[in-house]
Amino acid sequence: MDIPKIGAHSTLVQLGLNADKTIEVPPVSTPMQAGWYKLGPTPGEIGPAVILGHVDGDKQAGIFFRLHELAAGDKISVARQDGSTATFTVQKVERDPKNSFPTDAVYGDTSTADLRVITCGGAFDTKAHSYVDNIIVFATLDRA
Repeated sequence: MDIPKIGAHSTLVQLGLNADKTIEVPPVSTPMQAGWYKLGPTPGEIGPAVILGHVDGDKQAGIFFRLHELAAGDKISVARQDGSTATFTVQKVERDPKNSFPTDAVYGDTSTADLRVITCGGAFDTKAHSYVDNIIVFATLDRA
C-alpha cells in the first residue's frame, strides 16, 4: 500500500475479527504496519475493501499518523497478488466519533470497487487508553 501525499508505505497483513466481533487491528507494537480486512473484498474488487492502521503506538508515529491530511483527489495505490496495482482516488475524509461509527457507509455493499482507510483520531481518552474518534478515508478505484 502506498499513499504518496503522506509518506505512508506498508505491506498489508490480513485482519479478521476479535472474539467480541470487533475488527482486528495490526499489533500496536508495530505501528507502521497496515492491515487489510480479509472478510471483505480485496482492494480492486467490487465492494468496500478496508485497510486499517495505527495513528501511533509504541511511543512513535504510526503508518496513518498523517491520514487526516488527505483530501479529495489524492491517490492511494495497493499492489495486488496478481501483480497488478489498484489505484484509488480519495473522494472524502471524515472524522467520526467511535460511539457513532458509520458502519453502513464503511462496510455496506457498493456497486463499485471502493476503498476505506481507517485509523484513530481526535482526542485521546487516557482512562480508556484510546482515541475518541476515527479518521475514515473513502476512495474509489480509478477507471483508466
